Amino acid sequence: MRALYDSKSTSIDDRGIKNLLSEENKIKTWLKVEATLALSQAEEGFIPMEAAQEIAEKAKIENIDMEQMKKIKAKIGHGFVPFLKVFLLSCSEESGKYLHYGVTTQNIQQTSQLYILKQIQEVLYDFIADILDNFAKLAIAHKDTVIPGRTHGKHAIPVTYGYKVSVWTSELMHAVDRMKESEKRVFQVMMGGAVGGFNSVGAVGRRVQDRVAEKINMYSMEVPSRSTCVYKEEYMMNLALLCNTLHKFAEEVYYTGLEEFQEVCEAFQEGTVGSSTMPQKINPKLAKGIIANSEKLYSILPAGLYGGSRMFEGDSSSYMLMEGLLEEAVELCTEVVMRAEELTRTLHVNKESMLRNAWINKGLDNSEHVMMCVAEKLGKDKAHSLCYEKAMQVELDGKDYLQVLLEDEMISSMFTKEELEEMIDPAGYTGECSALAVEVAERAQKMAQSLRGA
Repeated sequence: MRALYDSKSTSIDDRGIKNLLSEENKIKTWLKVEATLALSQAEEGFIPMEAAQEIAEKAKIENIDMEQMKKIKAKIGHGFVPFLKVFLLSCSEESGKYLHYGVTTQNIQQTSQLYILKQIQEVLYDFIADILDNFAKLAIAHKDTVIPGRTHGKHAIPVTYGYKVSVWTSELMHAVDRMKESEKRVFQVMMGGAVGGFNSVGAVGRRVQDRVAEKINMYSMEVPSRSTCVYKEEYMMNLALLCNTLHKFAEEVYYTGLEEFQEVCEAFQEGTVGSSTMPQKINPKLAKGIIANSEKLYSILPAGLYGGSRMFEGDSSSYMLMEGLLEEAVELCTEVVMRAEELTRTLHVNKESMLRNAWINKGLDNSEHVMMCVAEKLGKDKAHSLCYEKAMQVELDGKDYLQVLLEDEMISSMFTKEELEEMIDPAGYTGECSALAVEVAERAQKMAQSLRGA
């Protein structure tokens, strides 16, 4: 595994993904695809049905001598032929004639890898469903929890924490949409032979490919080119975009957990040690793993683009690179979603600190609200100039915002002290944040049910 690991890597259930990526499962899948190919060819009358049935019957992992495979591989220097030679030993001479008939190595290996990735994607959907539910609960619980809205690293105008969660939730649902929509391009069976043109099998090969795809619940590649890599790149990009949203969430947890913010924090388990030298340290363990693994995932995307642009009808260096990158991308994404599910489920939200931070500028964050109220009487341009002047007195002279407003003859003539106090209250100027939080949360819960097949 090439993801970035820490103490959390072994304490969270990966729900079977690591087993799907094991060497043993890879060989099991090769066997499954070879057996499906033989049966599909027999159904089209291309090979004898008796031979296909025996190949399918013998396609069991216990019939593969792993040590013998290693010895043959060391001798002939090919990654797949040793598997075929060992598999052939379990078949009769007559049936063995039709094993791996009319196809090439990459046909089986690539189809098998994409089959595994399709299985993994279902597990990722299961994680995402839980994350969506967790986000929905957070959004609804904190639909009215006031927090400073921040742009360019500075306070802007107030929002609610539920609204903030709704942004991540909406992005996550879009990530699912992209993943679902791309399945027909990504999870494709390729059985076109040496260069992809069905040279050795003719028209029957196209029908066989269709049958294989139907049997293993995948899609049949329109033009089974061995040099086409764009859908693999699309798959990795989709994983990166999924992780990008979870990364953004983790970044906010990481930084707003600082003592200077104290707005959220990861759940603390008694006995957890944050530092070998500083006894007081309680570090963000889940968030850091999301951030680090996401950033590594982004870094491998350019390599995929370079590897996918090789010339001619096939290139082994491209296959080698793509196979490794796809596996690495899944490993990295798995570490991200594992942590994100736990973090979204256990996150502690400090409502009091959020409200305190919203008031840190003593109502100045609501200057837009004041301006809009003044604009109703003076017009937008005049209101902006007047409120800008008042805001600068606070920012540059360190004056109290309410006092500055009360001291202005024009403003104090238009509004009472009570009205101005209400106008600068962050809780009174969050727009549609609460409604958006609830609406998005409800859609997220529906998508979560759909992903689980409910």
